[in-house]
Amino acid sequence: MHTFRSKSPYSPPAFVELLSLLLALSAFDSTEAQLGPPPEPVGNPLTEDKARLGKALFWDEQLSSTRTVACGTCHIPKDGGDDPRSANDPLAIHPGPDGVFGGADDVFGSPGVPLSAADGTYDYSPSFALLPQVTGRRTISSVNAGYSSSLFWDGRAGEEFVDPVTETVVLASGAALESQALGPLLSDVEMAHVGRTWTEVLDRVAAIEPLALAGDVPADLENWIAGRDYAALFEEAFGSPGITAPRIGMAIASYERTQFTDQTPFDDWLITSTGLTVQELAGRDVFLDSSCDRCHSGVAFTDHDFHYTGVRPHADDAGRFDVTELEDDRARMRTPSLRNVELRAPYMRNGRFATLEDVIEFYNRGGDFDGPNKDAFIRELMLTEQEKADLLAFLTRPLTDSRLAEEQEPFDRPRLYTESWGLPVVYGSGVNSSQGILPRVAALEPPLLGNPNFTVGVYRADGSTEGLLVIDDEDPGTDLLPTAGSLAHETVFLSPDGVGTRHASVAISLPSAPGLEGKAYFGRWYVVSPGSNIPEAVSKPFAFKLFSAGSLDGIFQNGFESGTTVFWTGTP
Repeated sequence: MHTFRSKSPYSPPAFVELLSLLLALSAFDSTEAQLGPPPEPVGNPLTEDKARLGKALFWDEQLSSTRTVACGTCHIPKDGGDDPRSANDPLAIHPGPDGVFGGADDVFGSPGVPLSAADGTYDYSPSFALLPQVTGRRTISSVNAGYSSSLFWDGRAGEEFVDPVTETVVLASGAALESQALGPLLSDVEMAHVGRTWTEVLDRVAAIEPLALAGDVPADLENWIAGRDYAALFEEAFGSPGITAPRIGMAIASYERTQFTDQTPFDDWLITSTGLTVQELAGRDVFLDSSCDRCHSGVAFTDHDFHYTGVRPHADDAGRFDVTELEDDRARMRTPSLRNVELRAPYMRNGRFATLEDVIEFYNRGGDFDGPNKDAFIRELMLTEQEKADLLAFLTRPLTDSRLAEEQEPFDRPRLYTESWGLPVVYGSGVNSSQGILPRVAALEPPLLGNPNFTVGVYRADGSTEGLLVIDDEDPGTDLLPTAGSLAHETVFLSPDGVGTRHASVAISLPSAPGLEGKAYFGRWYVVSPGSNIPEAVSKPFAFKLFSAGSLDGIFQNGFESGTTVFWTGTP
């Protein structure tokens, strides 16, 4: 019979040990404890049409103000429903509570949108310049999220779902997914310009062609959309006309309830008692012996509760306290599920640990920081090297659903614009200012035919207060100030950025004529010296090709999920 190790300096009373053992074995061994589909709230029953609408909305980057971020951007299936950019993109770093990059409190988060205004122009961020801002916490997985009664690391999305426009209760309970789904659409870090309203969001949804920026849309979803607009899709999904904020939340939540992983080797073992290796079973024993199941309990491998485990100092992030204002909740974060955990590097709410081995070492040493509400089960474990290897074996293959790892149905998805060849590219060389500073280009928005707000910015501009953006059929060069540009020739004021240089941005309307598809344009920013036709400084050139809706199929081999592409083309 399984027994607890006695070598730990922490020794709970015998009856507590016995109760914990019985509960753990019951959770792991009972065939009645299979992971069924997530529960549905009364008032939002799951339907195929609603889930399909939610899938389209979840993967549609056009819902963001810049048309560059979808819900799915931060929740890639083969990365466990997390954001792979946190591990691979050097621009996915938040400076942490001290506001200074390069410190121990830095967070490996998710790039969202530049700090921007309603007219599409960019404002200057002290941390991120004109580039996408980064969230202050690591993305938590969207997969298996439907089992929790509260979502986000701090649990601020609760069970009650309220219409954000009318402030009336739409769903009284069980609706954490619906509540969570609406948050990013108005976040001026994640998907929105500053002060974005629900009227603006709904107008955008009504005006766009569903998944116009996506490629390789799964056939069943594409056939269901069948060239219709979102108004028609909402009517089919809900049985009556109307695009509303609650319906957006309910549709996305319906899709997310289809994203659960119940076909792992561990699930097979629960039914057949076979399929796990000797080492994996030994790792399961280590898991139970070490009290990992105190927080990662049951077949969902989470207690859905909040804990302070000593990842960072107590004062770094208030966590659950921001919601409850209870001092005992300070720094506590929601327990993530361990299902598919091997796919989800980096780990913890700040992405501090690059590998699962790092996580095991962290818990083996009892965490790194203390606090008055640190969980009592976070203590030195004194695991041997073999026990650590066994635990790693249990956490990886047995808990991973291969359908998720391979993005097979129901985890298939469209490819994103930001994974494609369609992004503007900055290349070549420019001309430094007299102080040796090269103006930098911010160019990330889709050159989609008819895009009414294609924004290009410049920052770290040194010298004059006047800038010139030129976009032409060919590289406008560096020697003289161009007198014209076939797509843009815009003189603007360069605003101070607080670090001795200046910035600006211009939002232009792209042509919509179908005959221009594939046409290439080239642009540069110039720092202008009044009265002279010789620029003080010139940025590197940028280039892009106009494309039409649905034309990005099949060319996503360098997508950001592979870790090979830094898809925003500047550095702060």
